[in-house]
Amino acid sequence: MTFIKEINRRRTFGIISHPDAGKTTLTEKLLLFGGAIQEAGAVKSNKIKKGATSDFMEIERQRGISVATSVLAFEYDGIKINILDTPGHKDFAEDTFRTLTAVDSVIVVIDVAKGVEEQTEKLVEVCRMRNIPMIVFINKMDREGKDAFDLLDEIEQKLGLKVVPLSYPIGMGYNFKGIYNIWEKNVNLFSGDSRKDIEDTIEISDLSSPELDNLVGEEAANTLREEIELVEGIYPKFSKEEYLDGNQQPVFFGSALNNFGVRELLDCFVEIAPKPRPKQSEERLVKPDENKFSGFVFKIHANMDPNHRNRLAFVKIVSGEFKRNTPYLHVRHNKKVKFSSPNAFFAEKKEIVDISYPGDIVGLQDTGTFKIGDTLTEGEVLNYKGVPSFSPEHFRYINNADPLKSKQLFKGIDQLMDEGVAQLFTLELNGRKVIGTVGALQYEVIQYRLEHEYGAKCTYENLNVHKACWIETEDEKSEEFKEFIRVKQRFLAKDKRDQLVFLADSPFSLQMSQQKYSSLKFHFVSEFK
Repeated sequence: MTFIKEINRRRTFGIISHPDAGKTTLTEKLLLFGGAIQEAGAVKSNKIKKGATSDFMEIERQRGISVATSVLAFEYDGIKINILDTPGHKDFAEDTFRTLTAVDSVIVVIDVAKGVEEQTEKLVEVCRMRNIPMIVFINKMDREGKDAFDLLDEIEQKLGLKVVPLSYPIGMGYNFKGIYNIWEKNVNLFSGDSRKDIEDTIEISDLSSPELDNLVGEEAANTLREEIELVEGIYPKFSKEEYLDGNQQPVFFGSALNNFGVRELLDCFVEIAPKPRPKQSEERLVKPDENKFSGFVFKIHANMDPNHRNRLAFVKIVSGEFKRNTPYLHVRHNKKVKFSSPNAFFAEKKEIVDISYPGDIVGLQDTGTFKIGDTLTEGEVLNYKGVPSFSPEHFRYINNADPLKSKQLFKGIDQLMDEGVAQLFTLELNGRKVIGTVGALQYEVIQYRLEHEYGAKCTYENLNVHKACWIETEDEKSEEFKEFIRVKQRFLAKDKRDQLVFLADSPFSLQMSQQKYSSLKFHFVSEFK
């Protein structure tokens, strides 16, 4: 029975938002409540000297943004919580989309002043495609921002969500007095001092009691009574089933930097969030309580430890128990592999684990055998879907700036591309290497990491490409395919998996090629088997 009990006490979720909404700060505060760290750090603030635990790459500390998805695990109230903190910056969107394949639910962070931003819309759309349950956290209530009702409307309209407030702010900005917790029916007063006792809440079961006036003042108390009456009138009652089906989204208010409203969020999350869910593979639906182990690689990170040049493959366990030193089938290679030191995470701190359960994320030492999307099982051939490469937006030639270091450069590029940082195309005509990325900031990250982790220097040269398309043909011997290869020779390249890619230089030439070579298929996503 312990197996089922272990599954039931796991919650694996991702935190998503637009950059700067306070995602990493919220992650830190959740860890603080889980007793995992003593003093929380924010991504950037001169008042707080400590860097954020989840930002462990040097470039992240310098820039004050999160570049890689980091994995953190902690215990709270007997529940084992796994958080995947994702980069919010749109240049790293691909990493975030992949991470969403490994979570069971999501917390969406929204800035009270900026409201719903474009990056949030994209990410929420991906969650809605997969019906991932979402909780919304409206952050930075200690600053002036939009009215609570306006924000709730905006979330409903722009993100297409059905919201149910489970806590409600008393005032905002300078007049921010605290939060009324609708879920637990109590008031949490805000003192603006994040060091004060965080457990300080006052139980108020009846809003009409005069005690409320004494706590927050008559004016604020009356406003709160009216607003809660409105909330109860406008919004539906919270239903756990609707939330788990992805049809209803609870909303919490707070200020992560000041530790405020985070405990309410966590307590409710532990109670309602889904335990590990079944996952669809190409062959069948796999349930977490099956006896046989299966899992998939959703991320690869090179150089977790710069001294050792090591690579870690992050595996999400879908079913069964993952045991150390047990041989498992690597489905793509069709061979057995075993792992003597699987890691569990706490940002850059890792511990070796003997046994892991569905919902857990394990880091496996990788010598280059893994690619993103690979499946491990106890012998059954399963392929988990949903980790595609998208057609990049930016393309540049990569040149070696130090001829003596060409070996390091190629090794570096090779490993970074396996991580899914960007995509590598090799031109058929002259073998030149082209790097395609979703965002321009990726080039800086690649250049920085090549130099600091591999000791190789590179320069870039612009390349005019509109879109990369993966080409599929029924018959490689057909005249049409041969003509396409001959005519488009200088625009053809191979990707890392040796698939043929057409680098169209303009929307017009892409359209003409599609019309002229109608028997060929042009794909904008690399998964089309």
